[in-house]
Amino acid sequence: MNQPWLASYQADVPHSVNLDEFASVPEVIAQSVAKYRDRDAFINMGKAISYAELDRLSVLFATYLQQTLKLPAGSRVAVMMPNLLQYPVAIFGILRAGYIVVNVNPLYTPRELEHQLNDSGAETILILANFAHTLEAVFKKTTIKHTIVTELGDLLGFPKSLIVNNVVRHIKKLVPKYTLAGHTTFNQAIKAGQSNTLTPVKLGHDDIAFLQYTGGTTGVAKGAMLTHGNIVANMQQAHAWISPVVGDGQEMIVTALPLYHIFSLTANCMVFSKIGATNLLITNPRDIPDFIKTLSKYPVTCITGVNTLFNALLNNPEFAKLDFSRWKLALGGGMAVQHAVADKWQKTTHVPLIEAYGLTETSPAAMINPMNTREFNGMIGLPVPLTEGEIRNDEGVVLPTGERGELFIRGPQVMKGYWNRPEDTAQILGNDGFLATGDIAIMKPSGFFQIVDRKKDMILVSGFNVYPNEIEDVVANHPGVLEVACIGIADEKTGEAIKLVIVKKDPALSSEQVIEFCRGQLTNYKIPRSIEFRDSLPKSNVGKILRRELRNAPTPTKDPS
Repeated sequence: MNQPWLASYQADVPHSVNLDEFASVPEVIAQSVAKYRDRDAFINMGKAISYAELDRLSVLFATYLQQTLKLPAGSRVAVMMPNLLQYPVAIFGILRAGYIVVNVNPLYTPRELEHQLNDSGAETILILANFAHTLEAVFKKTTIKHTIVTELGDLLGFPKSLIVNNVVRHIKKLVPKYTLAGHTTFNQAIKAGQSNTLTPVKLGHDDIAFLQYTGGTTGVAKGAMLTHGNIVANMQQAHAWISPVVGDGQEMIVTALPLYHIFSLTANCMVFSKIGATNLLITNPRDIPDFIKTLSKYPVTCITGVNTLFNALLNNPEFAKLDFSRWKLALGGGMAVQHAVADKWQKTTHVPLIEAYGLTETSPAAMINPMNTREFNGMIGLPVPLTEGEIRNDEGVVLPTGERGELFIRGPQVMKGYWNRPEDTAQILGNDGFLATGDIAIMKPSGFFQIVDRKKDMILVSGFNVYPNEIEDVVANHPGVLEVACIGIADEKTGEAIKLVIVKKDPALSSEQVIEFCRGQLTNYKIPRSIEFRDSLPKSNVGKILRRELRNAPTPTKDPS
């Protein structure tokens, strides 16, 4: 790839960062508090808390855990809630008390919650009242000894907190009945923290900060041990990378992805707190009209998200009416960004949608496109500072430039391993420090990397490899398609055949029109043999389309087209 913009790309990207500047995450946040005390740190539901208030509240929560509950060093504390002001208060409090954060998806079923609590050995949990009934269902089968319950409006200030909590509980009836004997409330915990003094804890790079559980889409959920060194490294790496376009103490970033997800946790909560930005927390990003209404009220400059989130915003006509004059950075990750979405995003906002790549196991940022990217290039970018990428075959041999193989990553942000799973750790993390990502990729002569697909999602048609991302990228450009997923299905003649599951934008769209559209852009063995239309696609709580669920779903007896 000999492009005229390549030299400037490689000249403008950072190559090194100071990993020893901070020993722990609390040290980074302490610097931000000192620099930006009076600046808004987080905003949610119209309420803002400053960096000074974040510092005060997190100390009180840390003191409650340490002095009232008397949790021993290394205790795991689970946090189960959507994006609320309580979230950053809790996680920074847990970390500064010397404990380990176990982030929990609030939409977990009782079975999933039971597994994660028991696997992590968490004895303390902070949970939103809306989901307390889930905990009650398995409470006696878990390791939990201390339960702290919070409500949606707890940090919104009087009288708004009272109004919001009453509306949620009694009018909207969003809090199912539950009984958790001996639990305390979040506000009671904060009050109790005022009666004691926090004992400072010395933390270093090797201490575990988070047990960050994988999504479980490839098997049982595993806890990636992310150390303070991992998180601090990724904060330094990502900050260095985005520094050409963002300024310290100047930004407001939209945090729509949940903070329990590694992308939002590190990129938004950690990196942007490091530079004194304001995080605009969106509690329910699925309510697109209300989301857009919220965006219209604030001087937003940056946003992160997944492809489905950007697509949903673009397909609401009100989004295009927003004032994008302050917007500087739009970063897409978590799943492949589609050309059609990136192109429409840039036309609408006049800001390029820059793709990044990472995993839970890499804290997460491993590769990002340079900040001077002006148009979508279909790449995941270049390795961030102090990070190496290699393409290997199934025998572990490093492949030449341009050949497809599994992507391996090495860098200071790579996890310590999986919690209590040495065999799983050994399978993914080699003695040489390289992590097997499970993603099929190509390294271009330029040094840029391109993801082809997940190993497990690759489809074999008559001996030819077909990668779903490519098919989805093509079909997403059809004007009648809102969303699309590609999977492989059994076929007597070809072994596997291509199936598309589509959500229509145009109600009149037919299977024949889609296939004809594909014929003009794909070779014959990549043409779908089956098309199913649905009202929606199954997604994880962060918007990633779950191909596994589509593969496991029964075949409909009648094509609804």
